[in-house]
Amino acid sequence: MRKYVCLLIFILFGNATLAVAKEPSQADIYQQRMNLYRQVEAMTFVPWYYLAAIDQYERNIRLVRNDLPKPEGLTGIYFSPEQWSGFLNKNKDKHHPFFISLFNGMGRDGNSDGKAKRTDDLDILYTFAHYLLHYGIDEEHIRIALWDYYQKDKTVGIILNIAKLYRHFGTLDLGKKVFPLPINHHYSYKSTWGVARGWGGRRIHEGTDIFANYGVPVQSTAYGVIEMKGWNKYGGWRIGIRDVHNTYHYFAHLNGFAKDLQIGQIVEPGTVLGYVGSTGYGPKGTSRKFPPHLHFGMYKYNGRTEWSFDPYPHLRIAERNDRSSK
Repeated sequence: MRKYVCLLIFILFGNATLAVAKEPSQADIYQQRMNLYRQVEAMTFVPWYYLAAIDQYERNIRLVRNDLPKPEGLTGIYFSPEQWSGFLNKNKDKHHPFFISLFNGMGRDGNSDGKAKRTDDLDILYTFAHYLLHYGIDEEHIRIALWDYYQKDKTVGIILNIAKLYRHFGTLDLGKKVFPLPINHHYSYKSTWGVARGWGGRRIHEGTDIFANYGVPVQSTAYGVIEMKGWNKYGGWRIGIRDVHNTYHYFAHLNGFAKDLQIGQIVEPGTVLGYVGSTGYGPKGTSRKFPPHLHFGMYKYNGRTEWSFDPYPHLRIAERNDRSSK
């Protein structure tokens, strides 16, 4: 009897245990994606980092938009049925490449199985690479192709910067985050996102203030590219970087910038960007209207608009990770 009970338990729970064991790690997923990008690069000569950047950009916007389906496979690129099969094609569930091309659909057969499937990762990535090939595979032609496809300068810039990061570091694993101040310095902060501001008209606080002494180093919180650097009457001396997950990291009220930082420069977690100050709330050079602190903000872009979200939970996680790694 005991033997049959054990057998029943294995039947009920054994398969679930095996399924959990087979769940791929994030490192496995990155490797599978890289293999896919390299495969399509070998087929089309489109550099893998452009394919990876387009794929990552589309994955990012699908995760934050309600009008697009969430990504399910390895790839993040989304083609509507009309784009894939042709706007006048009434049989959008048919996968034959000939009929898709007959109706000027974009769908292509990337794995040579005789079908162009909108749910097949290789077919999807090969299809976008095939589109790029009509323009060329150098950066300038890729830029033109992206603009024709997305019709937005901001989107084109974001994709090319993600490609720059992938090419520079040679990996997809660029998700590391750190606290914006070295944790061996004295500082304090609390959640103040959404609180009304007292200067500059009716507005809310789009970030978290981290109070620290003048001159404490301010460091990049992520792998990213510097998108903005300069003066603003609200934020004083400020700098902004964007990471591969399409999050914009904003650092304001700086006392000054680190030497030789330029817009378009690649940074990584821990790169010194500037120093804690109290600049802002007036014309260029205004300072000391409030105690020294870093204003840190986080923003998301969904392909249409950009909005702020509360950075406090992310700061707590980064701070905890920094302390545990010491």
